[in-house]
Amino acid sequence: MDRLQAMEMFVRVVETGSFSKAAREFNTTQPTVTKHVAAAEARLKVRLLNRNTRGVSLTEPGALYYEKCKSIVREVEEADSVVRRRQSQAQGLLRIGTSVAFGRRVVVPLALEFMARHPQVQVDLSFEDRYVDLVAQGIDVAVRMGKLADSTLGARFLGMNPWVLVAAPGYLREAGTPRRPAELSGHNALIYSSVQGDDIWRLFTHKGEPVTVPVTGRLRSNNLSAVLAAAREGLGIAALPRYVAQASLDSGQVLEVLKDHNLPEQEIHAVFPSPKLVPGKVQAFIAFLQGRFGERWWETLAKA
Repeated sequence: MDRLQAMEMFVRVVETGSFSKAAREFNTTQPTVTKHVAAAEARLKVRLLNRNTRGVSLTEPGALYYEKCKSIVREVEEADSVVRRRQSQAQGLLRIGTSVAFGRRVVVPLALEFMARHPQVQVDLSFEDRYVDLVAQGIDVAVRMGKLADSTLGARFLGMNPWVLVAAPGYLREAGTPRRPAELSGHNALIYSSVQGDDIWRLFTHKGEPVTVPVTGRLRSNNLSAVLAAAREGLGIAALPRYVAQASLDSGQVLEVLKDHNLPEQEIHAVFPSPKLVPGKVQAFIAFLQGRFGERWWETLAKA
């Protein structure tokens, strides 16, 4: 039998002066409350309450027991209240995980803005391009690209991450500007190996028709900044996320190639360890992120 629940029932019997009133508060029956109090008396080997037709009254040991039980119940309620308040509020340490390039260019400025709005939150930012087990690594929320595989995680859709083909003006002058996807095969491709590792670039026409092109190139890297740097130096054509390429496009260091074709977009999600009992700090951060990845978000969010 739950000793704490028995204490709670005993306290309410004393304070209401009635077993039946206490039973209604606990949404149970009078015999159940009577059974809990009787069990406490049997365990303590002392009568706690005098019962008569007018109600109940405390015995001398019962009065001592009541004061102690009331204090214990109050402490438990306060402990529950503290946890509930912390659960519902944006406070405490928030561990955020994301990829390296997206984290540096997009998540960092967003996290700093979130911290300014929520001064009771401390942030621990972790950057990894490899897959990270959120539970094992103690990550509260991660911002991830692509289709979600783990259905046990909680997730919120944030937006889409478009990609673009770019090359330096000097490279295009020397090697020529491709007019059709098939012409990419004759160019030096700068390959981001984490996505285009099979040396196949996939595009869509303006009608949505898929086109696949085999490519080769002198540089392959799992780092987007390295691929961008090579493109700016005129070493070839690169497929990059818009948020990585936008500043270089704006400055004219690189130009967009095959504007009438699109590369596949990636979904952006906020992912957290469980969809149940989500902490307030995580809920607040996700709410802050939602709506930030709308149309052409990379023009305002991405930092060089």
